[in-house]
Amino acid sequence: MGCSGCSSGRGCNTAAKSLPGGCKNNGSCGIGGCNKLGVFDWLAGMELPHGQKPFDIVEVRFKNSRKEFYRNTEGIELNVGDVVAVESAPGHDIGVISLTGELVKMQMKKKGIAFDSPEIKKVYRKAKQSDIQKWQEAQSLEFETMHKARKIAVGLGLQMKLSDVEYQGDKTKATFYYTADDRVDFRELIKILASEFKVRIEMRQIGARQEASRLGGIGSCGRELCCSTWLTDFRTVNTSAARYQQLALNPLKLAGQCGKLKCCLNYELDSYLDAIKHIPMNDVKLETERGIAFHQKTDIFKRIMWYSYTDAPETFIPLTIEKVKEIMEMNAKGKKPADLQGHQIIQQEKEVLPDYENVVGQDSISRFDEHKQNNKNKKPHQQEGQRQAVNHNQKSSKPKRANNNNSNRKKGNAK
Repeated sequence: MGCSGCSSGRGCNTAAKSLPGGCKNNGSCGIGGCNKLGVFDWLAGMELPHGQKPFDIVEVRFKNSRKEFYRNTEGIELNVGDVVAVESAPGHDIGVISLTGELVKMQMKKKGIAFDSPEIKKVYRKAKQSDIQKWQEAQSLEFETMHKARKIAVGLGLQMKLSDVEYQGDKTKATFYYTADDRVDFRELIKILASEFKVRIEMRQIGARQEASRLGGIGSCGRELCCSTWLTDFRTVNTSAARYQQLALNPLKLAGQCGKLKCCLNYELDSYLDAIKHIPMNDVKLETERGIAFHQKTDIFKRIMWYSYTDAPETFIPLTIEKVKEIMEMNAKGKKPADLQGHQIIQQEKEVLPDYENVVGQDSISRFDEHKQNNKNKKPHQQEGQRQAVNHNQKSSKPKRANNNNSNRKKGNAK
């Protein structure tokens, strides 16, 4: 997200090799480039079986996360990163090869696209320098076009949000991506935009998650958004996923930049569901001769449950899941233990503290000034004592020099 190419979603190898875009590294990024939804070709460099022809369909990446499949009918030698001119309706479009070879088959199976589908368009040729220049001119118009279109939509009073604009490679078509809660009548908007920008206009509605995927950003975890880097299928996320993981139902923390619940709530949900199967229900109270105890909290993976008596809710008593089940079975038979204190965990796991102090962020800002301040704050009699000690050391060194001189004189007289 650090280079300027990410704002347009074209990545490091946007232009030709003579005109590197993005962070100016010409595709030699140390972190694998800034392309969205990049795929590692683990079959690259492997030779095909004897007599087998290379797969004639390639994956082409366009602006942001838009990718499509095209058929290489002319048998052109294409590699990842090549800029190609592909078939479009109408005219042609310019894109970058993102995947070739046998791995394209797996991507097509994953997305449910048939190999012999007639909807798969063709690759015309490798892009010429004139094609790339026109493509770059089209890219430079997108930012200004989007802001003008937003002002026009606001002037017409349309309840919609224009989030992105993508020009076709030949500058004959512009696709406007927008989000809206209700149905929008944008016929008048299309007429004004067509007369203003002199291109063919296409309006395409997307969801909130697709909008975040196209625009990108940094999540609360400090990393790039999953939807703009690797996530392709947007599954529904419910608040029950947060309840199973014992997370606070705080909308500010559970919602992502798209305003919906974070997709990462589903990542560890299966592990929590497997662990919860062996944990008793939280709404069951434990009956003892001391009184009734209710559930406070549960550590799912340590298999510990905390209970408190109704008359002492501030005292948490830790119990293992096995002990809780044992007490529940006793209550079902009409028996009651004397107290939960006799069943609690005696030796709890101690928290391991780090063996260092003053880590980054905990040092005092004025730690380098402490020595100077101590000298200034010293009392006068302490400073005087230091001066006397220094003078005493100087005086003690002088007699030694005198003794040396006397010894030399005695030697001279003896001669």
